[in-house]
Amino acid sequence: MDFNLFLLTFIPLFVAIDIIGTTPVFLGFTEGISNFQRKKLIIEACLTAFIVAIGFLFAGKAVLRFLGITINDFRIAGGLVLLILSINDILSSSENRRNPHTNIGIVPLGIPLIMGPAALTTILILNDKYGFLPTISSMFVNFTIIVLILTNAKWLTKALGEGGSKAFAKIASLFLAAYAVMMIREGITNIINLL
Repeated sequence: MDFNLFLLTFIPLFVAIDIIGTTPVFLGFTEGISNFQRKKLIIEACLTAFIVAIGFLFAGKAVLRFLGITINDFRIAGGLVLLILSINDILSSSENRRNPHTNIGIVPLGIPLIMGPAALTTILILNDKYGFLPTISSMFVNFTIIVLILTNAKWLTKALGEGGSKAFAKIASLFLAAYAVMMIREGITNIINLL
C-alpha cells in the first residue's frame, strides 16, 4: 500500500475523531476516579468505538439506507445525548457524577465523542474513495494513537491538582454542551438546506 494513500485516509479520520479535543472532556469525566477505573473506561470507550467503526465500515450505508436514517439525523441524536449528559455533569456534584457503576466509557466517551457522526461519515467516504485496505489501516493507527493519548492524559490531572481538576471538569462539561449544540445545529441546518 502506498504511503501517500495511507496519509490521505489517516489525516481526515484523525481530524474527524479529534482525540486532542476529546481529551479535556475525558479528563473531566474521569476527574476523581481511580487509575483502575480510568483504564477500564479507556478500554470500554476504545473497544466500543472500534466495534462501531468496523460495523459501520462493513454495513453502515446499507443499515442507514434500510432504516431511512441520514447522517444529519445521527448528528442531532448524538448532540442531544451529549447535551443531556453535559448538563447533568455541570449541575451534579463530583461525588454524584463519578459513579463507578455508570458506563460513560460506552456513552458518551466511545460513542459519540471518539466515534461520532463526523468520524463515521468519514469512514464511509474514505472507503468509497480510497478502498478498504487504506481505510482499515488508518483506523488501526488512529485507535493506537487514541489509546496512547488517553492512557497518558492523567499526567495533566496531576499537573492541575485537585482544585484545578474540578474546575477543569466543569469547564470541559461546558465545552461538551457547546459541542453538542453545534452538532444539533449542523444537523438541523443540513436538513433545512436539503429541503
